[in-house]
Amino acid sequence: MGEAVTGSDGAGSAVGGAAASFGGDGHRPLRVAIADDQAVVRMGLRALLDREPGMECVGEAADGAAALALMRRARPDVLLLDIRMPGMDGLATLRAIAADPELRGSRIVVVTTFAVDEYVFAALQAGASGFVLKDSAPDELANAVRVVAAGEALLSPAITRKVIGLFGRHGTEPVEGIETLTPRERELVAWVATGRSNEEIAKELVISPDTVRTHVSRAMVKLRARDRAQLVVFAMRAGLTGPP
Repeated sequence: MGEAVTGSDGAGSAVGGAAASFGGDGHRPLRVAIADDQAVVRMGLRALLDREPGMECVGEAADGAAALALMRRARPDVLLLDIRMPGMDGLATLRAIAADPELRGSRIVVVTTFAVDEYVFAALQAGASGFVLKDSAPDELANAVRVVAAGEALLSPAITRKVIGLFGRHGTEPVEGIETLTPRERELVAWVATGRSNEEIAKELVISPDTVRTHVSRAMVKLRARDRAQLVVFAMRAGLTGPP
């Protein structure tokens, strides 16, 4: 997914765990599970993960029910999840994971053949941390795994713009804690909802990336956002969608 943009903020590693604990140099490998109904896709993803330094595939599932069982058994750091599966599909799997207190901290990357469709916002609401296309380059997929494992989001500006358009049809709704945000925090949360990184936001506003990171981190705490992807969802629900 060549246009993907990742965002980083101070709360990212706190929410997602210490990213530095994954990978080489004596640290444990980043453990990844795969859920896709196509055997050839699972085979390709496993081969990619097995070649990637500091990563290991801890299991595969062909449907949502098997994926949920795999999550409970293997407790991977990241799940690569197909949305369109027979039986219990990806959205139902996301919701089941979110409803399980022991799995709520799980990081999930939706792997799809569709850049943007009606499932995208629903997947974000259900707990997805990002999206990659099945035909993404190997380094892009590996980067997606590392990004979401660190508690960050993998969202492109193109995806967020289209998701905002989809959500706009349904109007806004109350978001708990939104009234506690300062004007500056509200402004920066709106910028986050455009899919831009802290560095890109800082450049647009002519402020330092650290300033952006500080305000975004405070907003995440106030809104109890699990990660940056959930912050984007809260922003959209509250109508804080920022400039185009």
